[in-house]
Amino acid sequence: MPPVPRPAVGDPTSTDIWSLANMPILWVFAIGVFAVIFVQTFLYLRAARAAAPGIEMPQKEVKESFRAGAVASIGPSLAVVLVAIALLALFGTPAVLVRIGLIGSAATETASAGIASATMGAELGGGDYTQQVFAVAFMAMSLSGGMWMLCTLILTPILKRGSSTLSKRNPAAMALIPTAALLGAFSMLSIAEMPKSSVHLILVLTSAAVMGICLFLAKLLHAKWLKEWALGIAIILSLTVGYLIHTGS
Repeated sequence: MPPVPRPAVGDPTSTDIWSLANMPILWVFAIGVFAVIFVQTFLYLRAARAAAPGIEMPQKEVKESFRAGAVASIGPSLAVVLVAIALLALFGTPAVLVRIGLIGSAATETASAGIASATMGAELGGGDYTQQVFAVAFMAMSLSGGMWMLCTLILTPILKRGSSTLSKRNPAAMALIPTAALLGAFSMLSIAEMPKSSVHLILVLTSAAVMGICLFLAKLLHAKWLKEWALGIAIILSLTVGYLIHTGS
């Protein structure tokens, strides 16, 4: 039996999206994004080391802060990995690598891709998910993520000028506003998850309890390492509880 010919790249009616999703040019873009991230990381690390003497921060504390940041990023990175795995079947490896390497929201951008597909009478990952639909959905997702970058580029200098003015007029308020903003943002994320189901509520309460216990023990035992690992421990234990609830139901 002769082999079935592989659909050509660019055939709008073909459902073989992998020949399009894994094009070399997309891999070049993905590698370029991560190259920029590595360069930025190196520049930020060098700038932090150079600025430390100006604020009388010992190099030992600088190294500890680097280590704490690296450890604390492990927990949130697990969520990114899970999202990336879920998106691989829809968009292919290069597109997912570009997506997770840039600022944005996977939920928002996937919703944008879903809306774009729906306007063409197709469903993401469905039988009518052709190369043409993939190209439009990928473009919609990219534009959605690009707007995050554009807004950050435009609004950051404006907000910086506002924060500088406020810090001169009321330093105490400027010290409180960033903390309040972070608490408000993470509180809203937690509150939005709680009403979804009893499992969501249990996991939010579990993660909060584990985090509180870790921070209490870190203070009681003078264990800095426990404070650094608290976020990762809370996420891993919450995932374990979620898995046990799911398998037990």
